[in-house]
Amino acid sequence: QVRLVESGGGLVQAGGSLRLSCAASPSTSSFNRIGWYRQAPGKQRELVASISADGNINYQDSVKGRFSISTDDAKNTVSLQMNSLKPQDTAVYYCRGNFGLRVYWGQGTQVIVSS
Repeated sequence: QVRLVESGGGLVQAGGSLRLSCAASPSTSSFNRIGWYRQAPGKQRELVASISADGNINYQDSVKGRFSISTDDAKNTVSLQMNSLKPQDTAVYYCRGNFGLRVYWGQGTQVIVSS
């Protein structure tokens, strides 16, 4: 069964850090590309960061230098370390994976950054 389950969201003050985790099944290595998207109220869902099976990483410009994506194939997780958080990072964060020709999404986890 293909499944993505996020965890780690919450409320943090501006300048703080959070680490999001996505448990991927059957395995992280079974996804062609896996990563994180976010959707703020009233806005479209947007790419935050993603990593391909061969290790190619993409970041949205606004998070470069602050966020870091990584995978742990032993634990089948993909993590997003978020540092120097800003109020504009407030959104629901979704794990997304390309499995063959299909795209799968997690249920999302809320991140709120207070000023």
